[in-house]
Amino acid sequence: MQKITTFLWFEDQAEEAVNFYTSVFRNSKVLKISRFGEGTPAPSETAMSIRFMLNGHEFMAVNSGVNLPFSSSISFVLNCDSQSEIDELWSKLCDGGEEHACGWVKDKFGMSWQIVPSIVHEMLTDPDHLKSQRTMAALSRMKKVDIKTLELGYQKVLA
Repeated sequence: MQKITTFLWFEDQAEEAVNFYTSVFRNSKVLKISRFGEGTPAPSETAMSIRFMLNGHEFMAVNSGVNLPFSSSISFVLNCDSQSEIDELWSKLCDGGEEHACGWVKDKFGMSWQIVPSIVHEMLTDPDHLKSQRTMAALSRMKKVDIKTLELGYQKVLA
């Protein structure tokens, strides 16, 4: 078991959310589901907590019975190796959700994800400040990130 596990609290959609997330990411699975029993605050057999793995990272989802919406101040960054991976994750996570600038998506459960190419971090922290500024300018003009456009901005091909 990993030392730090992220808990995702849902009012009553934990199982639906976990099924969605494990369908989006490769190498993902449900590890264990604990269910409410008779005489508990939730209907019997409703998921109480779910341990699950997304691409090798363990999470816990709980049905709290209280509406505590997610905040954009906590989010997940998805570092992608190709445009096709960006396109696939964008399509899946946007379904029922909202697109935002700079590769951000708020999924149908309200969780925020930034879907970016792995190289964006190197570009944004390049010692050549003009290159990093041009990268940020190109990134800020996009919703879904386009790697070629980002690279053109980095190389000063875009104005």
